[in-house]
Amino acid sequence: MSLKIAIAGAGGRMGRTLIETVLQSADCQLYAVLEHAASPLLGTSAAALVAGAPDIKVTSDLKAALAGADALIDFTRPEGTLAHLAVCRELGVNMVIGTTGFSDEEKQQLQAGAADIGIMFAPNMSVGVNLTFKLLEIAAKVLSSGYDIEIVEMHHRHKIDAPSGTALRMGEVVANAINRDLKECAVYGREGNTGERDPSTIGFATMRGGDVVGDHTVVFAGIGERVEITHKASSRATFSQGAVRASRFLVGRKGMFDMQDVLGLK
Repeated sequence: MSLKIAIAGAGGRMGRTLIETVLQSADCQLYAVLEHAASPLLGTSAAALVAGAPDIKVTSDLKAALAGADALIDFTRPEGTLAHLAVCRELGVNMVIGTTGFSDEEKQQLQAGAADIGIMFAPNMSVGVNLTFKLLEIAAKVLSSGYDIEIVEMHHRHKIDAPSGTALRMGEVVANAINRDLKECAVYGREGNTGERDPSTIGFATMRGGDVVGDHTVVFAGIGERVEITHKASSRATFSQGAVRASRFLVGRKGMFDMQDVLGLK
């Protein structure tokens, strides 16, 4: 039986890539395509978004569209994702969430929703990035003393949040591995006479431009050597493939999960 998948933000760059990936997955069915209430795409067909897609109407009617779905994949914005969460909880539809920029309070709302449905929440669903998280954990423990830690990320000009959710997660992984609190030790950009670098800090640098899908590098800079762990995404397909994999993982499950769970890296 095919896994019935709905796509939120279907008209965006990521949404269209998700549609393509679902169509290419033999065990999945594109069940619904969603856009916000003011979208000019409402009433058009999924086939207008991706060649070869079925004639499914783009809609903002969440309840009607999600009734009978197995999972909703959501790479939108926090306010939209939380609105979708309420309907998914009501209908018993699992969620795969790649949205970034949530506040701590909003993350608590996601956690509360996991009491009723399966939720896979990750700032980056790339298999390679999630392997990188594991490598960073190992590196941080080995290089915990005598090495300054800096995180550099670059994304396309349209990205609206900074640093990226992936960069922040990298910071959390490193900080947790060396028993630091990222909220207390993070430094976001530097300007002017900043004084000598505090060795207990983790620095972030953000670049935006062009059509860069996502580049992330964590630098461990010591005396006489530098270790750099880098991941570069050249296509959004790496994220969509991870999201579909996560949809399969959630079948029959309730609770909050991340890609480390999906990939068996914990």
